[in-house]
Amino acid sequence: MMNRRQFLRNTAGGLSAAALSQVPNFAMAKDLSGLASNGILGAPHKPAKAKRVIYLFQSGGPSQLETFDYKPLLNKMQGQELPAEVRGDQVLTGMSAQQSSLPLAGSIYNFNQHGESGAWVSELLPHTAKIVDDLCFVKSMHTDQINHDPAITFLQTGFPIAGRPSMGAWLNYALGTDNPNLPGFIVMVSKNSGGQPLYSRLWGNGFLPSIHQGVQFRGGKEPVLYLNNPKGLDLSIRKDLMQHLRKLNEAEYAKWHDEEIKSRIAQYEMAERMQSSVPDVTDFSDEPDWVFDLYGPDSRNPGTYAANCLLARRLAERNVKFIQLYHQGWDQHDNLPGGIKNQCEKTDQASAALVTDLKQRGLLDDTLVVWGGEFGRTNYSQGKLTESNYGRDHHPGCFTMWMAGGGVKPGMSYGESDDFGYNVTKDPVHVHDFQATLLHLMGVEHEKLTFKYQGRRFRLTDVHGKIIKDILA
Repeated sequence: MMNRRQFLRNTAGGLSAAALSQVPNFAMAKDLSGLASNGILGAPHKPAKAKRVIYLFQSGGPSQLETFDYKPLLNKMQGQELPAEVRGDQVLTGMSAQQSSLPLAGSIYNFNQHGESGAWVSELLPHTAKIVDDLCFVKSMHTDQINHDPAITFLQTGFPIAGRPSMGAWLNYALGTDNPNLPGFIVMVSKNSGGQPLYSRLWGNGFLPSIHQGVQFRGGKEPVLYLNNPKGLDLSIRKDLMQHLRKLNEAEYAKWHDEEIKSRIAQYEMAERMQSSVPDVTDFSDEPDWVFDLYGPDSRNPGTYAANCLLARRLAERNVKFIQLYHQGWDQHDNLPGGIKNQCEKTDQASAALVTDLKQRGLLDDTLVVWGGEFGRTNYSQGKLTESNYGRDHHPGCFTMWMAGGGVKPGMSYGESDDFGYNVTKDPVHVHDFQATLLHLMGVEHEKLTFKYQGRRFRLTDVHGKIIKDILA
């Protein structure tokens, strides 16, 4: 037995199919050069292990020392000065550089080993601890950037200065979409999470055609801004308007041959189809209570991190290629114990639930889930150190991310940091290596995915990057 919503979705495509019949000249939209559903490549360079990506970006830089990188030596050396030979010549931020001393600070939270893999996880993350055998921890991440904006821009676009395409835009450009009724690249930002500001250029198209930029979904009555018809404008008027607008754009293209006009035509037609597909995917009324219990009480509140994780699963079911969640508030320069506890309470259950939910629905094998921030935190305290309170500054030299599904080995930890949690000592993974690996799992060779702009061929990994072969399943 199935309810009406499931019947419509599984047979004729429901309201989305009805919307397609009202879009004028829909076949022509699929013929637009560079905007076809298969993307510029037509097909992946190689067989893909992942069909889609869900990237849980934790903005602000979560402390690896309070989450996944267990360092008991810091507790033993509590309050002692960071050894000069450990720090070496690494640059400090202006905030730490003003301190007269750099006292080592151990985590006040306990760590325990979990699962058959024996992964160390903080007591702050009890739900993540239950799924460690599905995760691949990368504990040797490092980046070139020490401040938030350039570090996030670097991780998302491969370059610290704004203006280049984001990862989702590159994949959208390369592979297109598997669902003509939804954008191939969708972005969600947790509401009321505070922290460092985020900018739409982080999911922008850069110099790629604008059709490839991320489309932001919001919580509330209007998930996508300006998608609904204005009051007093019925469907027939809207249809006539879109037909005339298309003719005008086609006339402009015939005159100027501007490729961006093709993007504009495709975007208008996508928006018309989204008038039916977006209400369907954002309507949680068909989700049973046990699903909300799995993701936590916040999952009933649109726009929260938990609700966005649940929506990410629904988008994955509909074959959206790249789904990006941003959650701010991990920048704890002071009162870190209280701040990071609050952040973990907001995100731990939903992050673990997403992996569990994808797995039980048979989607995890071909969905790559990524969790992590733009850099890590220092092993010394920024500001005054007490038994129960301390802060941590930005630290680009060593941080932890995890991945799950999508062709990544489960139940393993890759790379190591030193006993101080300050330097990478084994299997370093640079940001460009991570980007190259993500593209590889999607069947794209990072050195071959290029776009010529201002006389130069650009790529996501710039002129760097190597695939992390040891973590591939």
